Order: sequence, then structure tokens, then C-alpha cells
Amino acid sequence: MNLKQVLCTIATTGILFSCGVDTKKEATTTKETKTTDFEYVVEQFADIKVLRYQIPGFNELTLKEKQLVYYLTQAGLAGRDIMWDQNYRHNLEIRNALETVNTTFKGDKKSKDYVAFKTYLKRIWFSNGIHHHYSNDKLKPEFSKEYLESLLKETNTTLSSEALEVIFNNEDTKKVNKKAGVDNVLASAINFYSPDITSKDVEDFYAKAYKGPEGKPIEAGLNSKLVRENGKLVEKVWKSGGMYGAAIDKIIYWLEKAKGVAENEKQATTLSLLIEYYKTGSLDVWDQYAISWVTSTEGNIDWINGFIEVYNDPKGYRGSYETVVQIKDFDMSKKMKVLSDNAQWFEDNSPLDPSHKKENVVGVSYKTVNVAGEAGDASPSTPIGVNLPNNNWIRQEHGSKSVSLGNIIGSYNNAGGTGRLEEFAHDKEEIELEVKYGKLADKLHTALHEVIGHASGKINDGIGQPKETLKNYASTMEEGRADLVGLYYLMNPKLQELGLVDDWKKVGKAAYDGYIRNGLMTQLIRINLGDDIEEDHMVNRQWVSAWSFEQGKKDNVIEKVVKNGKTYFIVNDYAKLHEIFGRLLKETQRIKSEGDFEAAKALVEGYGVKVDQELHKEVLERNSQFKSAPYSGFVNPVLTPVTNDEGIITDIKIMQPNSFEEQMYFYAKNYSFLPSKN
Repeated sequence: MNLKQVLCTIATTGILFSCGVDTKKEATTTKETKTTDFEYVVEQFADIKVLRYQIPGFNELTLKEKQLVYYLTQAGLAGRDIMWDQNYRHNLEIRNALETVNTTFKGDKKSKDYVAFKTYLKRIWFSNGIHHHYSNDKLKPEFSKEYLESLLKETNTTLSSEALEVIFNNEDTKKVNKKAGVDNVLASAINFYSPDITSKDVEDFYAKAYKGPEGKPIEAGLNSKLVRENGKLVEKVWKSGGMYGAAIDKIIYWLEKAKGVAENEKQATTLSLLIEYYKTGSLDVWDQYAISWVTSTEGNIDWINGFIEVYNDPKGYRGSYETVVQIKDFDMSKKMKVLSDNAQWFEDNSPLDPSHKKENVVGVSYKTVNVAGEAGDASPSTPIGVNLPNNNWIRQEHGSKSVSLGNIIGSYNNAGGTGRLEEFAHDKEEIELEVKYGKLADKLHTALHEVIGHASGKINDGIGQPKETLKNYASTMEEGRADLVGLYYLMNPKLQELGLVDDWKKVGKAAYDGYIRNGLMTQLIRINLGDDIEEDHMVNRQWVSAWSFEQGKKDNVIEKVVKNGKTYFIVNDYAKLHEIFGRLLKETQRIKSEGDFEAAKALVEGYGVKVDQELHKEVLERNSQFKSAPYSGFVNPVLTPVTNDEGIITDIKIMQPNSFEEQMYFYAKNYSFLPSKN
């Protein structure tokens, strides 16, 4: 599970080879990684800021470990096009056409229209498609259809009429639509289902589908597209020889190389199972792999690879392609291991109903890692923490891995500023708490969310999985539940007893101030005026904050203050807010444990979706003074092999791309393995 929240076709490869970035030129224009004076910010456009990250510890790895990292990152990038096609059925065709226009157009590139065209191209690069990476709204080009047609004609570029029209019309306006009152599958443009398939079709299909052994259900539908063929619903499985087979074969090629330089036998066995899964498409094998992966804890290198997070499926079945390659952050992992070692204490002392607590929290591990490469759903927009696997029975019986992406968090922190804090925090004390303790509070909240939150609680016997019981509310309910676990324990002396903080009250206060300020106000800068909140994490932050605000009104626990025409939310009683968070945590666990759909709906729809329009307008106006974009993402370092005269790898060098565009064309040239239509 992500706390949030890389990739062209064989048909156009010839064009991109002749017009894209030359690999020799790439090597001379990139910058080798430095440890000092590192430039974190690459560029900014629209609502996006593109950053760089370093890979601490890479140069201390052995050659064999460096090779393992290199092969795993190549495997990840090989599947880049999969994510694009999953996001929308016309994405690859549109991207290929626009990239060709951009490399071959000889006209005025400084005109208002062409600048708008270039910004649109960068936006779809960042979102892996024509829908916004966070809001799921279709991106609106600030140039006309006629202008694009003129560019296509002038550059002799082909784009089908359907793909051209959809850029400008009102079709497929939402990538993922989880709103109540609509057919969520029909209303979603995500390419997990044929356009004519309904929510009822999906529910009926999986009511009868193979679900795995008794008590050990597979993640049904995780790695396939559901289509209608000859009037019958069938799954097109993503595997070698199946859908996305050309890209998956490249993934397998690199995974085989990675297996050859595995750090230990367990790691090699785990990679073998991943390869078998990609070859067969078997979700039983996927579970075997997940068990082997979660219990493979030795070694300095780890990875996430597969069809994993189901946030993009309105029904919660299908996984988006995602890879993250990780190197241990030895110092931070040692410090944070204390959380996983005390997981049972947190479970035993939580405010949950005793029947909803786990008697034994098994195998929870938490590490801070440094990212060496990302692709698919994790790039350019990346999570900062991950807890996997997602299958509940595997988590309960074999545990889970929780990681905090240390160098990613570090880049965010180094590229930021305090302007927004000073605008939206009420007073000097609140600002000082955030400046002094905010980063630590955020880091601990991520850790508690992932390692304790997602691992806690249990589902009652006979109750189905949340995607079946809570349906379109499952993801936001789970993220809110994990957030609440973190919030509940952030205001607890146990953290100081464990040596994680020097002053638990001040860290807790900073955490509570920041969460309420963001949940009720500052996260609104990410959506357009008049829109509802729809992204699962944003929804959960609002329903947690809004419910807590309402519950504390009698005692003025959180006070809404208007000063000089500006609204602020002030936490007046941290102890009572802690109690309120505990009550809400108990209720959200009950909802999950009992599969109470109506209660989930009431909580999410009642508190998480609708926005106070006057407050939203005010927030946007106050935020307009800041030039920094509300969303950030990353270019990836380029890992470049150094070989001797015999072609044997003698080292791996880290190079940094100069620009976002440079990296996108490098990827288009080297990792384009799928046709425009799949």
C-alpha cells in the first residue's frame, strides 16, 4: 500500500531513434552525481515541480550488488509502457504522436500555442497519460484542436480521429470515478475494463470466479483486463504470451540477469518465483512469490515489482504496474527497527475493540531505504512509504514489509520552503513547532502508518475482503485507518520511552497541528475550485479531520478562527483530540472488521468528499502568492554500466539527467516495447 502517491511503441521506435536523444549525447550532457551542491530542482511547469534524488550508499556497494541494482532498474523500466496503457486505452498513441511532433516540428516554438503544446506534453509525461496523476481529471490543453491538427499535418504525424477528438471533447473525463450514485466502472476511463462493462458485470463475474484455497484467497483480477468477447466476460491476463507480453518478456530478461547476481539463495528463489509469475500469470504463484518476498529479509538490496496497488480500479481488483528498487539506509533502519520490534505493544494498547485486535502481529519489518530507481505507478510521482504485500491473509500469517523512502523524503525537504506554513499557520508557536519538529513528526507518522497501521486489526470470521464489503470506499477507509493509528500514537510517551523522540508532547503537537491544517485547508490547493475531493488519500485526510473537528465542537477542541479575513484551524486541546482520534480509529476498525458498507459510505460521503466552497476559494487566493507548484515528482538517476574490452561490467556509474524532457526521450528510445493498441 502506498502513502502518497516511466515508459513508447515498436511502431514508432524508428522515428524516436532518429529524432530522440542520442545515447552518446546523453552520456555527455548528464551530470555525474555529486554529494555536495546537489541541484534538487529540475524544472517547474503547470502545477508540477520536477526534482532529482541522490542514491546514498550506492558507491559503497560491491560490484555484484551494483549489478543487481542495475538489472532490477532495467527490469522496472522495461514495463514502463504497461502503466501508460493501463491508465487509458489511447495514451500510448497520443504520447507517441505528440513526442514525434515535438522532435520534428521546425516552426515557431516560442509562440503561445506551441508553449502550451509543450506544457501539455510535459503534463501527460508526468501523469503517465492524459489524466491528472492526482485528481484523475482529464488534462485540458490550452491550445485548440485546429492548432494540433496543423502540427500533425506539418510534421506528417498520424493520430487517429478518436484519439484526437478525446483530447478536446467531454468523453472519458475521469480516469477513476468512485463517486456515489454513478456506475463507477462505466464512469472510469481506466483501461482495466472494456468501455461497455458495468459495475454489476464486474461483481457478477468475481462472485463466480476462482478465489483460491479456502482461507487463503488470491487477489482475484489483479493481473488482467476484463473484456467482453462474443458476449462473454473473459480476463486478458498480463503475462508472457498474453496481454503486454512483449514488455513482460523484457522484464523477465532483466529479472533473469538479476537472479544471477542475487545476494543470497533466498533472494534468488524469490526472483525465480517472480519470473514464474510473469511467465504463467498465475495468482497462486503470485502469492507464493509474495510470501517468499516478505520473508526474504537478508541482503542490502530489495525491490517492489509487479501489478500491485489497486487504487486505480474503482472496484479494487486490478493492480497498476509499479517498480521501486531499494538500497538499505543502514543508519535509519537501525533506529526505526524499534517500531517493528514493539508492534505487539502498539496492538495491545490500541483503542480497538478487543475482538478486533490481533493476538499476534507477525513479522512486521520497517526499514528506511534509499531509492535507486522507480517506474510505472511509482514514477514520476512517487510514494514516500510503502507497506506490502496487500493480501490480508499473507500479512496476517507471514507479516509485511514497511519501508520509508529516505532519499525521496530528503529531496522533498531540501527542495521546499516555509512560505505556505507561515501563510496558513495561525501563530508563531505553531510555526516554531512545525519548523523544529514537523519533519520528525511526518517521518514518524509515515512509519506508524505503514508498519503499525496497515498491520493492525483483523477482519471478523466470515467477513469478506474490504474490496468486496466496503467496495469503492475500501481504499480511503484503509488509508484513513492507518493514518489514525499513527495519529493516536504520535501523542504518546511510548515514543520517547523507545528513544524515537526527545519530547513526545511537542512532536505530537506538531503532528496534530500539521494534520488538521492540511486535512481541513491546505490540501485544497491541489484541486480546482468547485471540484469534490476524490483521490483516496486526500479524501481520508478530510474525513478524519472534519469528523474530529465536528466531534470536538462542544469542547472547542479544534477552533475555527477568522483573523484579518483569513481562516485558521487551531488545536486547543491536544489530549481531547487524541481521545477523538482513538474513538474514530475504533470505529474505522469496526467498519473494516464487520464489512459495514453503509457506515463507510456515511463517513466518507458525509465528511470526506464535499468541500466548503468559500473556504476553498480563500485557500486558493492565499496560495496564489506562492510560485512553488503543489505537486512534485522525480526524474530518476541514470545507471550506466562501465565495461572492459571484453564487454564485462566493471562498474556502474550514476548520472543525473539535465531535464525532464531529456529523460522522457531517453526512456522512449530505450524502453518502448508495446504497440499503441493492446
